[in-house]
Amino acid sequence: MKNTFGTSVSVTIFGESHGNSIGAVLDGIAPGIPVDEEYIAHQMSLRKAVGKISTPRREADAVKIVSGVFNGKTTGTPITFIIENQDQKSKDYGELAYKARPGHADFPAQMKYHGNQDFRGGGHFSGRITAGLVAAGAVMLTALKAKGITVGTHILSCGGVYDRGFENIPEDIEKLKDAEFAVLDDSVKEPMIEKIEAARDEGDSVGGRLETAVYGVPSGVGEPWFDTAEGVLSHILFSIPAVKGVEFGDGFDLADMKGSQANDSYRCENGKVVTATNHNGGITGGITNGMPIIFRTAIKPTPSIYKEQQTINLNTFENTDLQIKGRHDPAIIHRARVVIDSVAALAVGDMLAQRFGTDWLADIND
Repeated sequence: MKNTFGTSVSVTIFGESHGNSIGAVLDGIAPGIPVDEEYIAHQMSLRKAVGKISTPRREADAVKIVSGVFNGKTTGTPITFIIENQDQKSKDYGELAYKARPGHADFPAQMKYHGNQDFRGGGHFSGRITAGLVAAGAVMLTALKAKGITVGTHILSCGGVYDRGFENIPEDIEKLKDAEFAVLDDSVKEPMIEKIEAARDEGDSVGGRLETAVYGVPSGVGEPWFDTAEGVLSHILFSIPAVKGVEFGDGFDLADMKGSQANDSYRCENGKVVTATNHNGGITGGITNGMPIIFRTAIKPTPSIYKEQQTINLNTFENTDLQIKGRHDPAIIHRARVVIDSVAALAVGDMLAQRFGTDWLADIND
């Protein structure tokens, strides 16, 4: 099992949903980067379960930093973040020791780990493990902001209700940073929440799409083939359990355009090269072109639903039925957006460190 992402700056995740604790280790980060524990706590709050549109499981998600930080700054050694699990109800998962939940990793995990995996709450496959990524991502977001790079994600669609797209990106990112339910058009918030609550009342769930902007990344970052900027970002985005699709710029809509429509024409404005449009989402030939990086992620409906479903017995491989119990989210899209921000920051930070050197993130060479 591989649990590490990154080349120059890497992040390693650990823990299980119902274990003692979960967390992450951020390694390769430059010394001297401010670590604001209040900001980390704020980012963790954006991932927390909220009201009737989230699971009733309530975790404090207090982050304990046990290494790599001294006097409020990174030391250059690995930073270890530990988050205790405090609200587990493992008895809800007794039947799942031998019944595979549709949409979950139970069956493939059984095939890979031969019954040795921790099945409670999904174990190491649980979305709960993303809490460590948010803690590590908060440090990277701080480092990127000092270099003029900001990241923001909004709920583009949920339950068939659509938000507007990015317009003035710096202002839109600023609007999103403290939003509990991240939309750009406030008028769509309640209709989206109503769709989530309706699914909950039916014992079902909904998914949606998130749209992310990474603003201020310089041109020339990424590789032309196997480590393209899209490839590196997609790699970490697809590690998030609920993500089933990623597209950059106009994405699949480009397939229906002509070249004259899809190409982004170059212009020089105030001594800076820009493109007249951004159909390709800030990346051309696998390398950033200086325009905002725009991508969208498809978030599948939460697989834990209360409707009876068909499945198999993992011990006998006989057909059986399953009625899931416990505490589950009718939607996770509003909680997932800060995870997207965090992993995008980690991927971009790693690519920048490879391009300009690890110390670039801490202004040591400036």
